[in-house]
Amino acid sequence: GDWSSDVCSSDLMEQLLHYVWRHRLFPLRPLTTQGGERVEVIDVGLPNPHDGPDFFNAKVKVGATYWAGNVEIHDRASDWFHHGHDRDPHYNNVVLHVVREADALALTQDGKRIPQLQLEVPTYVEANYAALFAEEKYPPCFRVLPDLTTLQRTSWLAALAAERLEQKKARIDDYLRLTNRDWERSCFVALARNFGFGVNAEAFERWALNIPLSAVGKHRDNAFQVEAFFFGQAGLLDPQATPQERQDDYFRSLADEYRFLRHKFSLTPLPHDLWRFLRLRPQNFPHVRIAQLVNLYHSNQVNLSRLLEAASAADLRALLQTSVTPYWETHYTFGLLSKAARKALQTSALDLLLINTAVPLLFAFGRSHRDERMCERALRLMESIAPERNSIVKAWADVGLTARSAAESQALLRLKRDYCQRKACLDCRFGAAYLQMGAPDAAGAQLDQ
Repeated sequence: GDWSSDVCSSDLMEQLLHYVWRHRLFPLRPLTTQGGERVEVIDVGLPNPHDGPDFFNAKVKVGATYWAGNVEIHDRASDWFHHGHDRDPHYNNVVLHVVREADALALTQDGKRIPQLQLEVPTYVEANYAALFAEEKYPPCFRVLPDLTTLQRTSWLAALAAERLEQKKARIDDYLRLTNRDWERSCFVALARNFGFGVNAEAFERWALNIPLSAVGKHRDNAFQVEAFFFGQAGLLDPQATPQERQDDYFRSLADEYRFLRHKFSLTPLPHDLWRFLRLRPQNFPHVRIAQLVNLYHSNQVNLSRLLEAASAADLRALLQTSVTPYWETHYTFGLLSKAARKALQTSALDLLLINTAVPLLFAFGRSHRDERMCERALRLMESIAPERNSIVKAWADVGLTARSAAESQALLRLKRDYCQRKACLDCRFGAAYLQMGAPDAAGAQLDQ
């Protein structure tokens, strides 16, 4: 993008001014209002991400008077009127209007004139943001990383790891709403989604929500019937199957059993074309993953209580370790023979299930039941698992930030997807450090607040 047109827009300059106010990057000379009164900023207040003034509960001294209230920030003072704040009683408690360009005076809905402070964005902040915006290498802030303290790195990664876990908890909360707060079924859906290992995650989630576990539970001791349920509901026993599938005896047996179960329980299968196979290794085919889930469900070795009771990552791996049912030891799809193999989950796959299923369930359950020790155990478990290997984690390692655990690799995924990709450098502690390169010694953001 073009720096002058995109980055120096009024909205973005307003965001930079927010940043300058939040981190107190004030000029060394005394601050004064348009009317010439001295301004002393005691507390910048708390950022407000919702409707209403930009900062709550600020404390400022204007002239001889101490004020406690809200602060509103605009690029141009006239934006106060363009945004209708002069007609909105929610802005009556604004005690200071901070602007980059003072082209008007600000009046509240009840007719009060608000003290107005003109504050410029420091040249080095604007220049550094332009450099971040234009940087093509990922991560764009790589130049500042060698100058960060260990505390700056670890504290930000810890905060990001917690944010990432909150995201995963939100998904489990969605499952609880969809299942009328059925924790066991939500556990099954979460586990199934992550058996999709990215490519088929959405399909597995939809499939799991389409499995009537109350009906399947009546046949749990019969692996063949569980398999008929699972493959039938996945649409993989479709009457419009390929000739290769229709000629397979096991396929025909499962299809016959599913027809009986479908009629008995009024089942509706998913469409066959929901599943993705392109560029998948055969061991990741949906058929293999469903067969592994059949084994886990039939054996009843994984349920919510066992996941919650597991004391270590090793215990969780043992719970989740599974292979396929006998037919799938020599097949990847129906009717196509393959070399005999147990097709057990590899350690890296098990760790992904821990990271994306077991730990978030533990955290969500702890939050739901106000059990902080369980939440802390979830975080410790994440810290005990080896970091993931992917292009994002590697990119950070290449510039000197190596993830030491799954908690830190998850933090880096959160950083890439929710900060870097969105150009949210102003909300990132690494971005904050970059923006202050070349700052006068008296200025500096509080990165670890």
